[in-house]
Amino acid sequence: MTSPNSPRQFRPQSPSVAGIGYLIFFSRWLQAPLYLGLIIAQAIYIVVFMTELYHLGEEVLKNPFAISESTIMLSVLGLIDVVMISNLLIMVIIGGYETFVSRIRLDGHPDQPEWLSHVNANVLKVKLAMAIIGISSIHLLKTFIEVNDLEAPAGTTQNETGGTYTSAGIFWQVIIHSVFIVSAVALAWIDRISRGATARNDHSLPAAPSNGDYVAQSTLAPAALASTNSAHNEALAAHYELLAINLRAR
Repeated sequence: MTSPNSPRQFRPQSPSVAGIGYLIFFSRWLQAPLYLGLIIAQAIYIVVFMTELYHLGEEVLKNPFAISESTIMLSVLGLIDVVMISNLLIMVIIGGYETFVSRIRLDGHPDQPEWLSHVNANVLKVKLAMAIIGISSIHLLKTFIEVNDLEAPAGTTQNETGGTYTSAGIFWQVIIHSVFIVSAVALAWIDRISRGATARNDHSLPAAPSNGDYVAQSTLAPAALASTNSAHNEALAAHYELLAINLRAR
């Protein structure tokens, strides 16, 4: 009869099962072209940014004393919007590749982003949600600057660019922005709960036995040395088996 703390014996995988597992594991590289495509999108946004900046400079040079402050502010907010979307792309490209495809091996690099050292799926989702809130805030601020009169006839509002906004449209824009905020708070709360549960489970696990728990091997006779090594290996096996049981129970 086996002891409750003895490690479980598993039948080795067949070559076909192992091959399927390796195939599924290597399928993560199918995502690499997607991240390369996002790099191309990043380059396109550089062109968009430079075009917007050129138009702003051209408008200022054309009539530098008559241009309104709100026009400049709207153009600058458009540039900030492009930059924030570009930052979102960077987080998706680097964080997604690091999390789902392969390690980039930037440890110790002076230009390593601060958030990349502890990135995981939950952290990436929270950071993406915060970036989306920032982009939504820019769009909402542009709407508030463009709108002149919320009490315009027929339920429409004139803006600085000559178009029209409806009160219902502005209302739903605010609602959608609020939903983004609530979603980000919920993701951060879920991430905090999961990290707290993981920390509690880690504290409840017994510590792995170390070589310091045994007599120095150099002072033992060969028979005693073999017995000590066997006891050490059995203790390690029992520890990792208990760790596996706890992980499966989460």
